[in-house]
Amino acid sequence: MVKLSINGTVHDVDVEQDTPLLWVLRDVLGMTGTKFGCGVAQCGACTVHLDGTPVRSCQTAVGDVGDMAVVTIEGIGATPAGAKVQKAWMDLQVAQCGYCQSGQIMSAAALLAQTPAPNDADIEAAMAGNICRCGTYVRIREGVKHAASLT
Repeated sequence: MVKLSINGTVHDVDVEQDTPLLWVLRDVLGMTGTKFGCGVAQCGACTVHLDGTPVRSCQTAVGDVGDMAVVTIEGIGATPAGAKVQKAWMDLQVAQCGYCQSGQIMSAAALLAQTPAPNDADIEAAMAGNICRCGTYVRIREGVKHAASLT
């Protein structure tokens, strides 16, 4: 049995310690907002926060989570940075197909929580590990800038 704190709620899950967090979120808990993309931590679609740090849940074993707080796309709007990013995404209609957007939003929210007024280099560095097959990188960057401008 593994105990996880996800979006402020404690869950006891009956899984092996080496089970990827992504599978626990999606298959055990039914939280399908976090997406499976590549399975090798290269695309960013599965990004969640562990104690505020963005990580790839496809390669994070639940046994490695320990007491860290997990925040997913379902819970990011409850954080100040996450709420700004979600509003900016809606204001600017950033998403095209939307598949990668949960990971994009999670990375953007982590950036703004650490760097409230990022420059282009900050944005590029924070978002570099997130792939958008639709190519909406310009809209994503503008979404981050817009989120940073919101009060």
